Amino acid sequence: MARSTLYQLVASELRRTIYSGALGPGDQLPTEAELMLSHQVSRNTVRLALGELVNEGLVTRTPRRGTVVRERRPLLIHPQRELRPQRETREAFAWAVSQEGRAPSQEIEVSIVQPVEEIASRLELPDEELAVVRRRLRFVDGQPYNTNDSYFPLALVADSEIARPGDITRGANRVLEELGHPQVRVVDDIWARMPTSSETERLQLQSGTPVVVYVRVGYDESDTPVRVAVSVLPADKHLIRYELESR
Repeated sequence: MARSTLYQLVASELRRTIYSGALGPGDQLPTEAELMLSHQVSRNTVRLALGELVNEGLVTRTPRRGTVVRERRPLLIHPQRELRPQRETREAFAWAVSQEGRAPSQEIEVSIVQPVEEIASRLELPDEELAVVRRRLRFVDGQPYNTNDSYFPLALVADSEIARPGDITRGANRVLEELGHPQVRVVDDIWARMPTSSETERLQLQSGTPVVVYVRVGYDESDTPVRVAVSVLPADKHLIRYELESR
C-alpha cells in the first residue's frame, strides 16, 4: 500500500475517534510507538498522520505531553441579528459570548487614519478624507479569538465616544443611532485565506489554521455608508450562522 494511503488511513482513524468523542479536549493520543504497533506502520507514516491532524487544528503536539486533542468550542455568530432592536445595553460581542456562559474581554486601540483604498472606497470617502478606526483584539475565556477593526468617517463621529479611547459598553452601533445614523442595511463580504505572520502571532494560531475574513459595511437611512467592520476569525473557533426567511 502506498505511503500516502497509509498515513491518510491512520489520520482518518484518529480523526474518527476525535469527532466521535472517544477522545475529548485535553486527552492524549497514543504515543508514536503505540501507533506504529497498532497500525503496523513506520514512524514516518505516524508522523505524517499526526502532522495532518495538527494542520487541521484537531490536535497539538508538545514536547512533554505528546499529542493532545485541542479544545474545539466554536463561537456561534448570528450576523443577521446585529440590526434587530436591542434591549440589551451590552456591546453585541460581549452579550453573545456571555449568553454561552463564557467570559468576554478585549483590547482596544483607537486612532485617526487615512484608510487604505479598500476601506476608503467602501466608506465612499473623498480623497484625503480621514477615518476613525477602533482596533480590537477580542478574547473568550482569556484566549484570543478574533480581531475586529471598525472604521467610521471622522467627520461623522469626531465628537462622539467612537473617537475616544476605551470601551463603549453599549456598543458603537448604538452611538451611531444616537448621532442620527442608525444602520438600516448592511452588505457582508466573507472569504477564507491563510493568516499573515502578524495574525498568527496575535491570535496564537496553530500551524495550518486558516482564517475567515468578514467585512461588513453598514448604511444609514440615506444609504450612506457609516461603518466598515473588518473581522479576522480563526476558522476553528467560529461558526457563522445565517437565518433566512421567505416572505
